[in-house]
Order: sequence, then C-alpha cells, then structure tokens
Amino acid sequence: MHEHTMEQLWSTSQLSGGNVAYIEELFETYLRDPNEVPEEWRNYFDQLPRVDESTSVDTPHKPIREQFLLLSKNQHRSRPASQGSVSSDFERKQVQVLQLINAYRGRGHQHAKLDPLGLMVRESVPDLDLQFHGLSRADLDTVYQTGSLFIGQAEAPLKDIVDALERTYCSTVGSEYMHIVNTVEQRWFQQRLESVRAHPKYGEEVKLHLLERLTAAEGLEKYLGSRYPGVKRFGLEGGESLIPLMDELIQRSGTYGAKEIVIGMAHRGRLNTLINTLGKKTSDLFDEFDGKASYQSHGDVKYHQGFSSNVMTSGGEVHLALAFNPSHLEIVSPVVEGSVRARQDRRKDKTGEKVVPVLIHGDAAFAGQGVVMETFQLSQTRAYKTGGTIHIVINNQVGFTTSKREDVRSTEYCTDVAKIVEAPILHVNGDDPEAVLFVTQLAVDYRNEFKKDVVIDLVCYRRRGHNEADEPSGTQPLMYAKIKAQPTTRTLYAERLIAESTLTEEYSKQLEEEYRTALDNGQHVVKSLVKEPNTELFVDWTPYLGHEWTTKADTTFDVKRLQELAHQMQEIPDGFQVQRQVEKIMEDRRRMAAGAMPINWGFAEVMAYATLVDQGHAVRITGQDVGRGTFSHRHAILHNQKDGVAYSPIANLSADQAPFELYDSLLSEEAVLGFEYGYATTTPGTLVIWEAQFGDFANGAQVVFDQFISSGEHKWGRLCGLTMLLPHGYEGQGPEHSSARLERYLQLCAEHNVQICVPSTPAQVYHMIRRQAIRPLRKPLVVMSPKSLLRHKLATSTLEELTDGRFRTCLDEIDQIEPEKVDRILMCSGKVYYDLLERRRAEEIDNIAIVRIEQIYPFPAKQLTKLLSKFTNASEIYWVQEEPMNMGAWFSSQHHMRRVAEDLNPKLHLKYAGRDLSASPAAGYMALHLKQQEQLIRDALNLAG
Repeated sequence: MHEHTMEQLWSTSQLSGGNVAYIEELFETYLRDPNEVPEEWRNYFDQLPRVDESTSVDTPHKPIREQFLLLSKNQHRSRPASQGSVSSDFERKQVQVLQLINAYRGRGHQHAKLDPLGLMVRESVPDLDLQFHGLSRADLDTVYQTGSLFIGQAEAPLKDIVDALERTYCSTVGSEYMHIVNTVEQRWFQQRLESVRAHPKYGEEVKLHLLERLTAAEGLEKYLGSRYPGVKRFGLEGGESLIPLMDELIQRSGTYGAKEIVIGMAHRGRLNTLINTLGKKTSDLFDEFDGKASYQSHGDVKYHQGFSSNVMTSGGEVHLALAFNPSHLEIVSPVVEGSVRARQDRRKDKTGEKVVPVLIHGDAAFAGQGVVMETFQLSQTRAYKTGGTIHIVINNQVGFTTSKREDVRSTEYCTDVAKIVEAPILHVNGDDPEAVLFVTQLAVDYRNEFKKDVVIDLVCYRRRGHNEADEPSGTQPLMYAKIKAQPTTRTLYAERLIAESTLTEEYSKQLEEEYRTALDNGQHVVKSLVKEPNTELFVDWTPYLGHEWTTKADTTFDVKRLQELAHQMQEIPDGFQVQRQVEKIMEDRRRMAAGAMPINWGFAEVMAYATLVDQGHAVRITGQDVGRGTFSHRHAILHNQKDGVAYSPIANLSADQAPFELYDSLLSEEAVLGFEYGYATTTPGTLVIWEAQFGDFANGAQVVFDQFISSGEHKWGRLCGLTMLLPHGYEGQGPEHSSARLERYLQLCAEHNVQICVPSTPAQVYHMIRRQAIRPLRKPLVVMSPKSLLRHKLATSTLEELTDGRFRTCLDEIDQIEPEKVDRILMCSGKVYYDLLERRRAEEIDNIAIVRIEQIYPFPAKQLTKLLSKFTNASEIYWVQEEPMNMGAWFSSQHHMRRVAEDLNPKLHLKYAGRDLSASPAAGYMALHLKQQEQLIRDALNLAG
C-alpha cells in the first residue's frame, strides 16, 4: 500500500524530480506521527486515497527493520526465563491488553468529555476498567504489544497504552465507528484518530483563523441582541463553533474538487450561517428586521429563508445554496438530497464528488423525527444516493423544554439513528474549536473516501433558550444556572491562545472591533465571497416565469413517428424472455399502435413518456411499484424470466433521446416525495413524477404537500413542476384503498398554486402528461389517477385522439342526446362517470346530460360554461361524486360550479348526489359499498326506488 501511495505522489507534477526523496521521507514521518510534519503536508497526505490491499495497517517500509530489532531486544523483558505458568499468564494478559484497546475503540466515547457545561451524566463503562480485562495497576509498567495503536512502535508499557487510549477516545472527541462492518473503514478511522491522538497540532495561522471565525459568530449574535432586543432570531449562542466548522467543511470540500454545496438546516444558527458563511449582506438582514424589505410574494420569516452565493477555496470556486425550509424541522432533509441529486445529474457527477449535501440538525429533531430515518435509508439506494451526506447536529442537549434523556429519546445519543446505515458518528465538545476543526476534516475526508454519510455531533448548549423571547430557567433551572456562569466559546479559546502566547489581548479586542465595524457599515463579512460568481452552470428559469395556467401547449405528435416509437417499445433484446401475461400486453400494444385495437390507459401513458423523451424532454419517475404499476398496467420495465435482468424499452429508443429514469422506491412516502420535490425545483426541464402505491398513502407525506408543494412558490418564489399520480376510485376495497383524499388537496388550492386533474380517458392522460412537460408553466400537478379504468371497456381512445388532440379541462356529453330535451345536467369526475353512463344507456334515459370536469383546479369556469350553454331547458343541475359529502370536491369546489350554473340560469340551483357525510372515506364491506353506489346512481339519474 505504501508503494501504491508513493506512486500517486510521484505522479503529481509539483512533487516530481529531485523532490521525490524528500517527499518520501516526509510521508514516512507522517505515517509514524502526522503531527511531526508541517500542517499543509499533513492535510495533503490526509486527503490521499488509501488502498487496503490486505488486512494489514499502513506501515512505512523503513521502520520495519526497527520493529524486528525492537521485538528481539525486548524479548527477554517480555518473556521471563521460566516459561511455564508465568509465560502463559503473560500471554493471557497480552490478549487482554488487545481487548482493552478494542474496548476503548468501541466504547471510549462513553467516557469522553463532550459536554461544555459538565452536566452530562456518563454511565460507568466496565469495559474501560483494567480489572474488567484481568489487568491491574501492577501491570502498568509491563511492556505489551500494541497492535496498530503505535505506528512504528510494536510494544509499549501498559501505562503509555492507556494514556494514548484516553487521549484518543476519552477527551473532547468521542468517536463511534466500530459499528461499521467494513474493516477498511474501521482501520481508516483507527489510523486517523490514533496517529494524532484525536488532537492534531495546528499552526498559529490556523488558530488565529479559528478565533476570527468564532469572533464573527459571537459578534453577530451580540450585535443583533443589542440592536433588536427580544426579537426572535434563534441565535447560535452556545454553538458558535458551527461557523468555523462550516468554514472548514467548505474549504476542505473545495480542495477535493467540489463545485456546489447544498445546505439544509432548521432555525437555530440560520441567520448566523447566512451572514458569516454564505455572505449575505448584513444591511439586507437588518432591513428584514426593520421591516424595510421589499415583498414580491407572501414571504416567510427570516429564519426560514434560503440563500445562495459563491465562495473561493484553494480548489476553486464553490457555489453554496442554503435551502428554504418551513418550521417542520427535518422535512428539509430529503428536499436537499433531491436538489443535490438533480445537480449531480446535471453535472454528470456519478460519484457525488462535485456536489455535496450538508444537513444541519437539532438534537431533539434528529432523534425524534421519522423522516430522518427515511432519509438515511435513501442514502445508498440507486434512485436517491448522493455520494454521502455530511450531517451536523447542533446538540443543545435539550428540546423545546424537554431535557431528561428518558423523555426526549430512548437511546443514549440523539445520533444513534445514524447507525442504521453504519454511518460513523463523531461527537465533539463545542467549546474545543480545534477538536471541532479536526472532526470536520475527518468527516469531509471520510465522505470523500467512502462516499457514505457521516455525522458530526456538535455538543453545545443554547444560551438564550428556545428563542430570545423564551425564559428557559423556568424548566431547566440547573442547566441555565450553569450557562449563566459559562464563558463563551470565543472567550475560552482566546484565553487559551493568550496563555500559549499565540495571541495578545490587544489583537483579540481588535478582531472584535473590526467585525463590529463591518456590521455597522452593512458590509459582507465573508472574506472568501466571490462578488462576480461564475454562472456557467446556473439554471436559467426565465423561460418558466410569468405564465398563466391557461398557457397553451401543443401536445400533438406525428402519427407515423408515434407508431415507430410504439413498435420500438415492443422490441426486446435477443434472448430476453418476457413473462407470459406481459407478452400478451405487448402484443396488444402492437395492435394498438397499428390502429387495430382501441387504446387503453397503459399504452397511452407509456407513449406519453416515449414521445417526450423523443422530443428531448427528460423524464424521471419514482414510487413503490412504478416499473410495473401497482395495478399492473404500465410495464415500463421488463424483467427477463431467465435471469431477472431488467430492461427499459423507453430508455433505449435511440442514442440521442433524452434520459428516461424509472425507479421502484423504498417503502417511504414522506422522504421520497420530499426528495422528488427538491429534484423538481432544481431541474425545470425534467418531467418529475411520483406515484403513490395507493392514493391515500400520500397522507404519509402530507407535510410535503402542506409546507412545500402548495405554498413554496408563494413563500419563497420556488417554482416546481412536480407531478403526483394518486390512484383513486371506489371499487369496494375499503377505507384505505379508495380515496386519495381529493378534498385535502383542494383545501390547499388558492392563487392558482397547483393543478388538480381527474383524467377519465387514455387520450386525456396522454395529453395531460405531455402538457405538463411541454408547457412552460411550472406548477405542481396532482392527478387522481384511476384503478378500474385502466382496463374499463369504455375507457379507451383512438390513435387519432393521441396524435391530434389536446388535454381538455372539461369533456362534453358523448351520446347523441338532443340538448333541448335535457332537463337535468350531471357534472362529475373520474370513474363514477362510467357508472352513470352505463346505467343511463341501460335505462334508455335521454333527458339527462353528463359532463366531466377533468381539471378541478384551477377551475375551468369558462370552458364549463361553454359546454353547458346549449342545455337551455335544464331545470336541475347536480354534482355527482362517489366520495362522502364532506370529502371529494363538493365542499371545496361547489362555489365554482354554482357560479357557472347561475350564470347559465339564475334559477338553476346546484344540488348534490353522492354518499352521505362520513367519518370514514369508504365502506369496508362490499355489500354496503354496492348499496351506497347504487343509491347515488339512482339519485343522480332520478330513478325510482
């Protein structure tokens, strides 16, 4: 391994030639003790990839001879002359020493000094006692083999071993990595931690930079506190080390070639991060406090706002994006991941080296919010992986007012949830800035090396309580008595630097004064801020701005090309064996393409995707069963019956087509939908679709609908074209498999914020999907998609309706009914239309017209009025729905329908036909369902009985 790494060094131009011998000597010194080489070289060597060609630990070749000599020289000290029981006793203790070393590696963090306040109760860990391992103080001077604990030193007295373990694992850094199954990763951490005893030696320049960053963090909070006393800002006091942490994370990621870093965080420390990390102009923040900011939308509070900027690192310019987020804390996590994946896809960054996700959490939320677990489960899946996320927990050691550990969680640490994906966890005392710097470097290096999630647990406190208007001592009297007497992190570090003569008190005060002056002047306070950023890879949103929902879209398509695509989609690779029922579906689709068979829903839908990618529109679809379709209608992914290999015909139409990506997702709604929202808000040119397994399962993602999808544009100006397919229809499948809860989405509708459609024909879904991609309007689309209509004998379309038609917000009466005879009009949406149509035909009724509203919001009043205007003799008008009266579209949309009816005839009063009010969405018994369905049809068609 050493030779492999040296080859990497030699191949680097600036290290070649006559410098090689010097570099090799430096590297060998680094391997023995990283603290013995200059800091810039230590950073360089730290970032070199490590290749574990065997299970051995890195060892420079020159000291190998020294180790053999050391072993032979100490042999007589280690092994007494009489070998018998004494020798076996020594060998037993040697094994126990190695067990002690492993105990510290696995459980040393439980004795680490992590709490700046000294209030954390650390339970006794027997594994860390000498006696537990059959050792005693009498053994402290005995020399034992150390395994890999001392690189270049095979043996050491037990007291030195214990001292090294205590300093490495029980000081202000507590590392958890032994739960990782991969031995390479375990040994990577051992080498990095043990070689510097978890506390590298930093130079004067680094220490002063740390102090400057702490000065900025503390200075902003003091300034805001004095200028705006009592105003909520969710300040960072007590957790100021976050700012130097973020500075190092960004700079070090830049050296690895990162071009973008996307950050998600809740309230605490957000304003500080905006000013001191992202470089938001201080005068702009003060204007927000003073109420002088301009309002282009409904807006949001200061500590929910996003921001973006560019900063310069030694590796080049890095774009920073802080995501907008609501008060629902952790819900921003999957949204950030989706935005990152979209940026990576745009950059063709398959490994995640160029775009890095960073999530900043609160301790109580990290432990308590279920979406955290869901987001971790996304991290290594094909559809959602982003090359590893760096998680930072601002650990206040208290929730809002809950501080007892047995009340706030059921695990020792708030970070234990991360162990489900074997993420390493680095606990660190927030009042030790150099330790914070070290674990940040470790986290960035780990993420870069292994492309996996890593967690930094920044143990700190909140000096002002939950917010600046809160009085925390009412619920945490002991904690806040301690906090009141606790010097700030900056004060402690400045005193430390003054004591070691790195800093003078005068210079310390100068730093504070310079920062305050910058604030007074309303300046940018981030020195690395790029004032004129490189916009080369910015997304141009201007084509999608300023469009009304009535904007037209040409969704027609050449019939010959559509047939070519349809036939291509039925072609499969040689030797690919399709399952028997799927082969029948493919054969039917061949006939549909030829015009020899009516077109069904599945064919129309997949042809919408095929024609879009053929025209250059990328498509991404995810959901729990999207490949086949929950109701076995889509079959966009085929599976070879011989070897299980999957094949996507739509993704293989031509070499120059747009990407088509379809993934069956993990069993998650909240995190997956949040991810797709983040993806859609970052790539307006891609049609992004999420399909629920059953529409009512989307209620598990209601937070995403409420906080992002419905209001993101009006709160934050974030456009989003995400499409959500929610299967909906009353087929007697019970309360949890009937209703997609249409009423909930309609309640969120205002100011043309979303589109809600209930297509009832294959041609309608074809044009609706194509319209969503082709039309420049970027609004979320919620679709009440069907179940039984997927194969309904009447729910068919013709080839001409696909190629020459368009999406119609309303559909007219289709039977040859004379308009003058019509005295009752039925308006409806979805499956119930076919129930009404079949019964009307069976009963030979010719005085009732049935029209369909295919887009319920924005309500197509103009189009509906035009359709109904010919029924001049109508005296009754009904809205018919399958859902109970308190659900469906009735309560939310009746005012729209009533206005249309009264415009036609002031005496025309809208009435309701459907199920009665109900606490449950649907009947659980088939017989009751059929009875209710029969009754609503009879009521609507005015049938006796």
